[in-house]
Amino acid sequence: MTATAPGRAAVPQPAVPPRSVTAVVGLLVFFEVMSGFLQVGLAPLLPDLADHLGIGSADLNWVVSVQLLAAAVCVPLFGRLGDLYGHRRMLRIALALIAAGTVVVALAPSYEVLLLGRLLQGPIAALLPLEIALVRDRLPVADARRAIARLVGALTLGAMAGGVVMGLVDSAFGDLRLTLLVPAVLAVVCVPISFVAVPESEGRAGGRVDWAGVTLLSAAMLSLLGGVGGAEGGSWLTAGVLGPILLGAVLLAVWVMVELRSAEPLVDVRALADRRTAPFYAAAFLFGVFFFGSQAPNSTFYAADPEVTGYGFGLSALAISLVLLPASVGSVIGSLGTAAVARRIGYRPTLMGAFGLVALSFLQFAVLHGSVGQMAVGSAFLGLGIGLALGAMPTVIVEATEPARTGIAAALYNNVKTLGGAVAGGVFASVLGAFTGSATGEPSEGGYVAVWGVGAVCAGVAVLMTLLARREENLLQGDRPSPSGV
Repeated sequence: MTATAPGRAAVPQPAVPPRSVTAVVGLLVFFEVMSGFLQVGLAPLLPDLADHLGIGSADLNWVVSVQLLAAAVCVPLFGRLGDLYGHRRMLRIALALIAAGTVVVALAPSYEVLLLGRLLQGPIAALLPLEIALVRDRLPVADARRAIARLVGALTLGAMAGGVVMGLVDSAFGDLRLTLLVPAVLAVVCVPISFVAVPESEGRAGGRVDWAGVTLLSAAMLSLLGGVGGAEGGSWLTAGVLGPILLGAVLLAVWVMVELRSAEPLVDVRALADRRTAPFYAAAFLFGVFFFGSQAPNSTFYAADPEVTGYGFGLSALAISLVLLPASVGSVIGSLGTAAVARRIGYRPTLMGAFGLVALSFLQFAVLHGSVGQMAVGSAFLGLGIGLALGAMPTVIVEATEPARTGIAAALYNNVKTLGGAVAGGVFASVLGAFTGSATGEPSEGGYVAVWGVGAVCAGVAVLMTLLARREENLLQGDRPSPSGV
């Protein structure tokens, strides 16, 4: 039986979910497969994309970071709009924007247009929280839990398929633009499907959208990342770097004050300060740093020509996708097995084990990266840890939240996670840029070791944050205490 937070009345759940609602979970699963396909399918193509558009390895991080920057704003915005006007409605709008952005990415003639397409893809991170809010609104707790597990599993399954399929298509077509049209077609198909049988959520929140919060958060993120991006050469003590960073910090402080005073804030800043859940949100931010931030560096490391750079394996897009496959398989296993593991040991030990596994995997990358086999083994364990974390964290956070605020809670988790990824993109671009060799124009091996070291530190701190969260947790997530009573 799920415990209720002190002072919260239990909300009656329908005894038998409507058949149409349970059947539609399959459509939501399809959307998550598409989401995972798009998010990971681009990774093995990044080195080819750099050659096609004349982008440096460090600049490739911005291809990932721009999409995450847009997601950091879109996730809370779409979550709030979903609570106000219906999660199905916002799901359809998100899918339409994603389809448009994916088409722009496929046809982009320049780096700037490519970044515009990635910006339009920002709502992709809002799909999962909108779907979670939808199933929590229409299904009993037990059925909603199973639906959420399937959605997360579908996301990781799509990610696994995305890398391999895109590598195979690239190898078969030999044309980057045709290859990029494959996910574009998949995204476009999802739009009419969303009009087939997806039911609208019944609960509605009152109030309005905090447009001041949207504007301030967007401006703060752009300024902060612009400053970090200016430090790619390793020089942080310049006006072009310090100015935007200080401006971004001021805007962020103003945004926090605005959110605290707003009756209907874009982001529930007070929830971030709640001692029961704040450590989980901190862990989610760190998770975003090492999960999203390492994607571009790993791909460029695999593609680097060892005769030119002194490291790497000179792999093609197909070969990179195959090397990344163990990570995707591990993610699927971890996400699908999260519920079974958590039932036995609780969510806190599950998350601690997941983050610990991630930290060890990054340490292996930093020390052992001389062969493809070493990297593949590390990727498998990295994927397993990531899958366990992906499966556990949404349920932990959503079930600790008032039912009327599930959209905001799920959105806040994803927002914090994607915010970490956006920050990581700029920081890792700066780190790799600081290690760029004058002879090759590419980052040295030390730059990649530094990136993996940062990932290991972030995962280690996430372990500590998860441990701290348990001390303030009140079994809100329905955890069973571990045998030791910790």
